[in-house]
Amino acid sequence: EVQLQACGGGLVQAGGSLRLSCAISGFTADDYVIAWFRQAPGKEREGVSRISKRDGSRHYADSVTGRFTISSDNAKNTVCLQMNSLKPEDTAVYYCNVDIFMSIVDRRRYWGQGTLVTVSS
Repeated sequence: EVQLQACGGGLVQAGGSLRLSCAISGFTADDYVIAWFRQAPGKEREGVSRISKRDGSRHYADSVTGRFTISSDNAKNTVCLQMNSLKPEDTAVYYCNVDIFMSIVDRRRYWGQGTLVTVSS
C-alpha cells in the first residue's frame, strides 16, 4: 500500500522558517510527481510546489516563489519543503501527494494526512 506521512508543521512568527518533510513508501516507479498542497480555513485547496522524478524539474506557485524550496532525497524516499520568510497568509494545513504514472494511461494519486502550519503576526 502506498503511504505518505507529512511532518514538520508548527507555530512560527512572521519572517521565520519551517521545514516540512514527506516520507513515501509502498511503491516503486520510474515516473512520478510529488507535490505539496495547502488549505486554509474556509478556502479551497491550492497547489504550492511540485517536483518531478523523471527530470527533476521543480515548480512553485507565484505566492511562494523565492521563499519556498522543494527538494528530494531519493535514497530516503523523502521530499522536503523549506519555507522561509513565512507570512500569516501561509497559515494552512499542508498536504503532500504523489501522482504515479504506471503507464501512459494509468495515473494513480495518493495523499498524506497533512500537517498544520501556523504563522503569527
